[in-house]
Amino acid sequence: MSGISEHITENARLVIAVMLIASAVIVAGIPMVERSTSLDQFQTDADEADALDYSEGNFSAGTTNTTSAQIIVQDDDVLDKETLVSILEYEQTVRNNETVNDTLVENDPTRSVANLIATTAFRDDQAEELRTRERELAETESTLDATLDSLARNPNASIRPAFEDVNANTSINLTETEYALFTNAVEERRAATDENATTDGQNGTGDGDGNVTQRILAEEYAALSEDKQRLSNLDPSLSTQIDELRSLNESQVDGIATNVLTGNTSRSTQALAFMPDYYERGSTETNATLLVVSQETSGGSFAPGDAPDEIEDSQVAMTDLAPDDDSMSVLIYGDGIVSTEIIDSMVDSVLLVGPLAVAFVLLVLVVVYRDLPDILLGLLGIVLVLAWTFGAMGWFDIAFSQPFIVVLVLLTGLSIDYGLHVVMRYREARESSETAPSRAMAVALGSVGVALVYVTTTTVIGFLSNLTSPLSVFRELGIVSAIGIVATLLIFGVFVPALKVELDELLESRGVDRVKPAVGTGTGLISRLLDTGATLATTAPYVVIVVALLISSVGVYGATEINASFEQSDFLAENPDDWLKNLPAPIAPGTYTAETAIDTLDSDFMRQDTTTTILVRGDVADPATLDRLNSARKNASSMDTTETYTGGEAAITDPITVMDRVAAENDSFNATLAAADTNNDGVPDENVATVYEELYRIAPEEAENVIYRDDGEYRAIRMVVMVDGSAEDETVRDQMGWIAEDVDGEGVSTIATGDTIVNQITADQLAETAFMSLVVALVSVLVVLTAAYRFTEGSASLGVITIVPVAFTLTWVLGTMALLDIPFNIVTGMITGLTIGLGVDYSLHISERFNQELEETETVAAALHETVSGTGGALLSSAVTTASGFAVLLVAILPFLQSFGLITALTIVFAFLASVFVLPSLLVVWARLVGRGEGTDTDSCGAAAETNSDVPGR
Repeated sequence: MSGISEHITENARLVIAVMLIASAVIVAGIPMVERSTSLDQFQTDADEADALDYSEGNFSAGTTNTTSAQIIVQDDDVLDKETLVSILEYEQTVRNNETVNDTLVENDPTRSVANLIATTAFRDDQAEELRTRERELAETESTLDATLDSLARNPNASIRPAFEDVNANTSINLTETEYALFTNAVEERRAATDENATTDGQNGTGDGDGNVTQRILAEEYAALSEDKQRLSNLDPSLSTQIDELRSLNESQVDGIATNVLTGNTSRSTQALAFMPDYYERGSTETNATLLVVSQETSGGSFAPGDAPDEIEDSQVAMTDLAPDDDSMSVLIYGDGIVSTEIIDSMVDSVLLVGPLAVAFVLLVLVVVYRDLPDILLGLLGIVLVLAWTFGAMGWFDIAFSQPFIVVLVLLTGLSIDYGLHVVMRYREARESSETAPSRAMAVALGSVGVALVYVTTTTVIGFLSNLTSPLSVFRELGIVSAIGIVATLLIFGVFVPALKVELDELLESRGVDRVKPAVGTGTGLISRLLDTGATLATTAPYVVIVVALLISSVGVYGATEINASFEQSDFLAENPDDWLKNLPAPIAPGTYTAETAIDTLDSDFMRQDTTTTILVRGDVADPATLDRLNSARKNASSMDTTETYTGGEAAITDPITVMDRVAAENDSFNATLAAADTNNDGVPDENVATVYEELYRIAPEEAENVIYRDDGEYRAIRMVVMVDGSAEDETVRDQMGWIAEDVDGEGVSTIATGDTIVNQITADQLAETAFMSLVVALVSVLVVLTAAYRFTEGSASLGVITIVPVAFTLTWVLGTMALLDIPFNIVTGMITGLTIGLGVDYSLHISERFNQELEETETVAAALHETVSGTGGALLSSAVTTASGFAVLLVAILPFLQSFGLITALTIVFAFLASVFVLPSLLVVWARLVGRGEGTDTDSCGAAAETNSDVPGR
């Protein structure tokens, strides 16, 4: 290592030039980095995921190219006149907005209880008008009949005045055509001479054409009949609905609302679907309701978190268009909002955490380095490490997503760590200006360089252990982290040292003193604090080890209690506190409401995307298959995770429920179903394919939702179960798995799938990732360290001793996660590999320095003192800066970043404590067992401490 370090320092300018050229090439990849918000990147390769893709690709509910936004409207009373009008006005504003309007479906793009109430009121008014018209027609008919009878009896009376008199006293506008009919009727009656002929207005004229007065008013009666038929389908415009509600008083609105929400009609069922679970049926007061906006997606279906730009823009516009006059408040949940908030949270997190992390790091560097050139070199190195990492992501076509924010913070911490070790060892080696910068740097790299190479190797192994993960995003995180760590070694082990040598020589040539003290040397408070570990190690090493084992045993127990979590809400930011929003732009984060909307929908409403599917493939036209499906649906209806509609009916759709609905509305299909249902249980017992075919003919969209056919063959059917959004994913998976087993049988294969189930499988694989990373990383690092120390020092056991504090640290971290109820998620799933990587970093520096000092000092105690006061000082500085950098994540707006920041900061603290206060005791025991060193008594340690001021730092 000394030869390489001397080559770097003696050819500093060449090294700088080569590294700058390499940087230019690597950094060129940065523009190629893309951002990803799709949750598909976390999707597993499990059978359930394949089944979900099959279901989404082959079944259609007639809404393949649509998506919906669920808007939660909240107010003291959303059913009062004022709020109902505000809801309609908001709908009108949404429809009139160009950004939103371009995405809306053609029919009923917005639906709410306000629409139903206003439409009912309008239809009631129209019905009353029709009843008035009907009464007026009857009165006019009666008047015409009497007038006709009178004129018939009085042949000399003039017809025109009598007709005009009728016309003047009715609201019906009688026409000349009707006058002609009336005149003909009068003349026919007058001409009749047969007293037995039917000449009165009740029996007609004898011409066989029916009642003459009804013939005269035939057009009016026909118009009335058409208007009556149109009444049930009358769909007034939003402007008309608003005017209608405004024309009513509060009590009238309450009466109509009660009627709409308490009936047994389909209208009442629709209205109740917009109401919260706690709504008391018949009440005219509640504080929340739903407004649903249906939109078209030109590109077809899309993965969660990856909505098209037009959907994102339109749903953001819906938020911006919400009333700001306190008439009501809205929370919007939809694919567009989710995608937007995922993207915005990434940007806001970087803008918020980045400057704060830099500020913390800068503050600590100032305190530790107390030298502007060294601070600037450190910051330059950090920037280059991050630039290299981003450039490599571009070249390797790895998209940037939320979890990669963690990698940025991690590399920042490691960069500081590496830089501190190099600079502090350099300062130790350079006791005075008589030692040339190049010589001091060669000594520093020759000493600490070995540890840095070991650290890099073991840390890279720790992160590459994620390659065993079944989740592609974790494999990519492992690769990117490994690339970044190697970049950190090259930048802070080659480029920064060469640059520092050139800079110090330049400054000293101009009379600037560049000799600086290393942190932890001398007899100050920090040195005495760090020396505690050495003192305990030489006086009571076994006590220290036993205490560490006891604490670790508690941690091991806690580790068994850690759960895994993977949900859409994991990727959504919490709405930041006001003090964060009041920060200056562009640091201040925006407003985030999607997670609140999800929580509200899960607790109070039925979320549109919480469905599971029982997918049945094979001989789905076998009557036995439908019998099992029917039984399974009954079982599913009793499951506590299954949602129910307001009327108490389970929210389940399958071929049998669709057949039942279509049969109730279509006589032709009802006959077909009845013919195939020989035992009258509602399930076809024969000719199932014929029933399917007829269902496709009568109701193709409904059939396509539950039955898949290809080239005339029926390939699959499915049962869609709406599940409670607040139910545990594991419970949903288990219960739906039982339902799938109920359907499974001869000739078919059945599987339960859906986002909820796939998410739970992903969560299980997160836990698997954590465990596999732990095993692979620990074993790999152990093999590497034992082999390295066996080859370089002739003692493989030192590698084992070095890894023991890492195992302690790991148990402490996992125990803390259990104590704080922090689950394995998309980033904490890496914590085992990360703990091993960072823990080995701290342990290696202590072991390597101790091994070097043991060769130069007379006793184990003296070697320990030199180790913890020298390297321990650099480790303390590194721990403080790195932990501070990760602790900054506590103010992040993403919950998983907060938990990761906390647990990683604690990981660093634990790793420092284990390496400085536990590892020395292990090293003492190791030295005794292998016969290294001459003494470990307290006096030797004290003597070493007393003579510290006379012994140059090494």
